[in-house]
Amino acid sequence: MPHVDIVQLLVSPVHRLAGRPGDGLPELPPGELVATTRVRAGLGIVGDRYFNRPAHRDASVTLMALERLPRPDPAGADLLRTRRNVLLRGVDIDAYVGATVYLDCGAGPVDLEVRSAARPCSWMDTTLGPGAQRALRGGGGVRCRPLTDGILTVGPAVFGVRGGAGLRAPR
Repeated sequence: MPHVDIVQLLVSPVHRLAGRPGDGLPELPPGELVATTRVRAGLGIVGDRYFNRPAHRDASVTLMALERLPRPDPAGADLLRTRRNVLLRGVDIDAYVGATVYLDCGAGPVDLEVRSAARPCSWMDTTLGPGAQRALRGGGGVRCRPLTDGILTVGPAVFGVRGGAGLRAPR
């Protein structure tokens, strides 16, 4: 079982990027990056804006690979700028659409059904820099439905696959 790192966790109680990207980056609420978060099966991340929202239950948790973020400024490219919930290092999570994967931070596995790609929008050019939307095509992360309750924590984790076909192995 490959080991990965959960680099960041974001729990955003409000819709973060409203209006138009051309208007510039709005002021973002403080305290959205957390060290630990609780995931509930079928509902999402407790405290997040998509928690228990019927329209978002199949996509209530988003994961992204740190390695996919545009360079040369990786220090400035983070979840506050991408609107994803979990930033991973060590796995090409975009390769797992259609699979059920798990992350285990030591408190037991959190199973996630990887439902679809999280396609980058034009906000990425505003939040990450010009050209980011194009650079993230095919690597903007994934939208997941949580299948089990559990805890995710920043730091090392075990990553595994429960099922799915035609997947690339993690790096």
